[in-house]
Amino acid sequence: MLYTTTPALAAIALRADSGTLIWRFDPFANRARESHVNRGVAYWSEGGERRIFFSAGRRLYSLDPTTGRPPTDFGDSGWVDLAVGLGRDVGDAFIVATTPGVVYQDLLIQGTRVGEGEGSAPGDIRAYDVHTGKIRWTFHTIPRPGELGYATWPKDAWKTAGGANSWAGMSVDVARGIVYIPTGSATPDFYGADRIGANLFANTLLALDAKTGRRLWHFQTVHHDLWDRDLPAAPNLVSVTRAGRRVDAVAQITKSGFVFLFDRQSGSPLFPIEERAAPASDLDGEQAWPTQPFALVPTPFARQSITEADLAELSTRAHAGALRRFHTLRHDALFAPPSRQGTIVLPGFDGGGEWGGAAVDRETGVIYVNGSDVPWIAAMREPAKTIPATGPPRTGAGVYAAACANCHGADRRGHDRAPSLLGVGTRLSAEQIQQVIDRGRGFMPSFANLREDEKQAVIAYLLGRAAAPSTTQSRDNSPHAAALAASRLMRTSARYEFVGYERWRDSTGYPVIKPPWGTLSAIDLNTGDYRWRIPLGEHDALKAKGIPVTGTEQYGGPIVTAGGLVFIASTQDEKFRAFDKATGKLLWQTTLPAAGYATPSTYAVRGRQYVVIAAGGGKLGTKSGDAYVAFALP
Repeated sequence: MLYTTTPALAAIALRADSGTLIWRFDPFANRARESHVNRGVAYWSEGGERRIFFSAGRRLYSLDPTTGRPPTDFGDSGWVDLAVGLGRDVGDAFIVATTPGVVYQDLLIQGTRVGEGEGSAPGDIRAYDVHTGKIRWTFHTIPRPGELGYATWPKDAWKTAGGANSWAGMSVDVARGIVYIPTGSATPDFYGADRIGANLFANTLLALDAKTGRRLWHFQTVHHDLWDRDLPAAPNLVSVTRAGRRVDAVAQITKSGFVFLFDRQSGSPLFPIEERAAPASDLDGEQAWPTQPFALVPTPFARQSITEADLAELSTRAHAGALRRFHTLRHDALFAPPSRQGTIVLPGFDGGGEWGGAAVDRETGVIYVNGSDVPWIAAMREPAKTIPATGPPRTGAGVYAAACANCHGADRRGHDRAPSLLGVGTRLSAEQIQQVIDRGRGFMPSFANLREDEKQAVIAYLLGRAAAPSTTQSRDNSPHAAALAASRLMRTSARYEFVGYERWRDSTGYPVIKPPWGTLSAIDLNTGDYRWRIPLGEHDALKAKGIPVTGTEQYGGPIVTAGGLVFIASTQDEKFRAFDKATGKLLWQTTLPAAGYATPSTYAVRGRQYVVIAAGGGKLGTKSGDAYVAFALP
């Protein structure tokens, strides 16, 4: 049986040798449908009892693997609310679990994805009883008074601060009873004047006692993150040789292109790490941390700096335009903070390493990691001081231009992390659009501060219909209206706001830096040496011009098999490939119905081995898909 999820957030069970549907569970059969990324399910069994765990919206579900039905003795008739048990009321703040939790004995240890702006939920790690759904332990990633790390935040930050969440997945050393948890940044992402300090346990690899949640050790990979440098993937458990003896280790890849390697038990680094001076911020009120950790070995698997000589030369005109802009941007160091003129972030906000993670070969201690090698720009601006609480409402087009166009584009076609809003009415109802406006979703912050009549106007604009007549909202003197006006002023009190996500491309439409734009590397973790490194992916239009393989940006990761193969999709060219693990030689490739921005799985049924990939597409300008495609030898 193959258990997984669909783009509509249904859980399904398939015959793993044929793809035949056995059952389907729709979590929105009796409630408003929601939409977010989902990366699969977790499986637990003991004796004759078995459970599947997966999340949709705020709900964490338990299902019977045989029938697909929720057991009535888990939580509230088969589900628990992820917003419950956080120690404070998070209201309608965005909180989901995009990545399944991990199982240890009779516990499901679960992280969450939360918003990335002001007002986001905190990222507490919780362990649920697999039988009842009750919370057995909680680890506060934003420490409370008396807890380690409390002094690295402003006083009482835990009452309002958000983020420091684990959205990328975890790994468990079952024999030792240790769960390794990577966390993301504190919120808001790019301006930290309200969270001065190092901000433990954001951007941290945590080692916790899996049974109790007690901290065993930790390592913070970025202090006071201003670059959205979430730890992007579950860490890898690997054994390496040191001074003639085997050492059990845990490897953590980063968006910056580092691989950090630690002794699993003690947390001692197995390669040197150096705290280096980092540049100061030129934004009023910001206090960038004065040093940042650099992994010296292995060398980074993605570029971390850019000079004039690194700018692409696909055309003379494009190069000249890129060069002019280069001189207007801040580019002095890997950890140069966001700035008003714009700061080059390389690797970009999506890595370097990304959520697909790396694969390790247990036989050799080699880690296989793919990475994007593309610069983005982090620019800040001073926001409008106030948002009018009274007076005539803006038109839907006016609201869109002020609040939405910066990310989704004036033409609503979307770019970078922001999806296209053309035809959004075919995907979301007006109620669902308002839910996203009110709560935010993923990288999009909440816009609950908008007036209700302006929300309705922009929703009508997006749906291509006339706005409803204006109500008396502008003359509303009720306590609710007063509170709403106060919240508007509070939410616009920050001195700076993020301009928007921008991959830096030149006028040809390709990344502004010379190729490769995406790579696959094999790194020997016994020595820190590279076995091989190749560009991964290609652009047909450039190939037709005789340009060597450039690699492409990518999402998703590799797996390595005992038979000596590395399987990976991930690339913008919609290919699925197999490489020789020892040499990096391409052995096989095929074209998928949509890009496989996912990590494949392998399994065997009656002695025949399969490899399956989710072909979901939908990023980097590629078409969306909804197919699982499985391959096997004849």
